[in-house]
Amino acid sequence: MTYAQLTRFMLPLVLAALVQELSGQFLNGGMARMPQAVETLAAFGLAYGIVGLLAGILTQARQFGLVLIEHDQGYRTVFRFGIAAGLSLSGMVALLAWTPAGSWLIADLHGVSPALTEVVLLAFAWFVPFPLVRSLTRIYIGTLLRIRRSDIPAYGSGGGIGLSILTVFILLPVDFVRQDPILLPVLATWVGALAEFAIVLWGHRRYVRFETQGEAAPLDMSYVLHFFWPLALIMAVQSGTRPLINVFIAGAADGTEALAVLTVVYALGHIPYGWLNEVRNLPSAFRDGNDLPRIRRFIAGCGLVSLAWMGAVFWTPALDHILLHWVGVSPALAAHCGVPLMIFTGFPIVVCLRGYIHGIGLLQHRTKAMAPSAPSRIATVVLVLSALSGQDLHGATRATIALLSGHTVETLVVWWSIRRGPLERDRNGS
Repeated sequence: MTYAQLTRFMLPLVLAALVQELSGQFLNGGMARMPQAVETLAAFGLAYGIVGLLAGILTQARQFGLVLIEHDQGYRTVFRFGIAAGLSLSGMVALLAWTPAGSWLIADLHGVSPALTEVVLLAFAWFVPFPLVRSLTRIYIGTLLRIRRSDIPAYGSGGGIGLSILTVFILLPVDFVRQDPILLPVLATWVGALAEFAIVLWGHRRYVRFETQGEAAPLDMSYVLHFFWPLALIMAVQSGTRPLINVFIAGAADGTEALAVLTVVYALGHIPYGWLNEVRNLPSAFRDGNDLPRIRRFIAGCGLVSLAWMGAVFWTPALDHILLHWVGVSPALAAHCGVPLMIFTGFPIVVCLRGYIHGIGLLQHRTKAMAPSAPSRIATVVLVLSALSGQDLHGATRATIALLSGHTVETLVVWWSIRRGPLERDRNGS
C-alpha cells in the first residue's frame, strides 16, 4: 500500500463529495432567487433536515458491501435487509406527510407559522420514497468500494449532481415552480438521487461478482442487525442533530431568519471538510495492506488541507463575495453567516480523528463499541444550546457552537470506547 494508492482510492470520493457540496450552493442560490426566498430556504431546511434524518440512518449501509458481504448468500441477506429498512423509514415520512403527526412536529414542536408548515408538509409528501432509494444506493456503493471501484460511485454522485444543477436552471423561470417555490429544491433533489441510483446500480451489475457461499459462514439477518444497529444509531444522531438544533432555534424571535442562515451555512461550511468523512473507508478497503500508520499520516494530511482551505475562505474578504455573488443571499443574511462559518474551521481536526476511529471500529466489526458516542453528542448539543439561550448571540451562531461541541464530545467518546470497549462477537457468535 502506497500513498498513491490511497490517493487514487480517495480522489474520486473526495471529488464527488465536493461536487455534491457545491450543488447545495446552486440549490440555495436557486431558492434565494425565487419568490418568498427566506420562507423557501427555511421550509426546505426543515423538511430535508427531517427526511435526511430518516434517510441518513441508512447512510452507512454501504458498510455492508465494504465489510460484511463475502458471498452471494450474504448479498441476498443484505439486500432484503436494505429493502425492509428503506420501506420502514419511507413509511415514517408518509406518516409525517399525511397524518397529524407532521403538523404537530412542524407547527407545534418547531413553533413555525401555519403557512410555512403547509409548505413543509408538501415537501414531506414528495420525499416519501426517498429513504428506500437511498438505502439501495448505499448498498450498491458499498459493493463497489469493496472491489476499490470508487470511481463509479463518484460518477454516480457527479452525474446526479450535474442533472440536479441543470434542473435548477431549467425550473427557475417556470411559472408553476415560481408559484410554488418549494418544488424547485424538491424536484432538483429527486433528479439527482435517481440519477445516482441508476449509475451505481449499473456499476454493481457490470463489475461486482460474488463467489458462491462454499464453506464460508452464512450471513444471517440477526448478524446484519447486530452489526448495523450501532451505525444506524450513530447516523440517526448525526442526521438528527440539525433538526434538533432547528427546534431550539425556530421558536426564537429571529427563528425564521436563523433557519434561513443555517440552511446557507450548513451547505457552505460543509464543503471544505465534508469529504473527510470518507476516510473511514480506508482501513477496510486496504485491510490487506496492514499499514495503519501510513493511513493515519495520510488522513492527517487530508485534515491539514481542509483546515487551510477553510482559513483561506472563511477568514478573508472572499467570504462576502461568495455569499453575495455566488450564493446570492441578501446583505442582511450574509452579515449573519460570517461568524458561524468561522466556527466551522474547527471541524476538520475533529472529523479526521473521528473518521479514523470509525474506520478501525468497522474493520474490527466493533460497531457496538461505537454506539455510546451517539447519546453523548445529543446531550452535548442540548446542554450547550440551553447554556447559550440567554446569551446575546444570533441563533445561527448558537447553533454552530453547539454543533461543534457535539462533534468534539462524540469524537472523544468513540475514541475512548474503541480503546477500551470489548471485541464484538464474530459471525458465528463467538
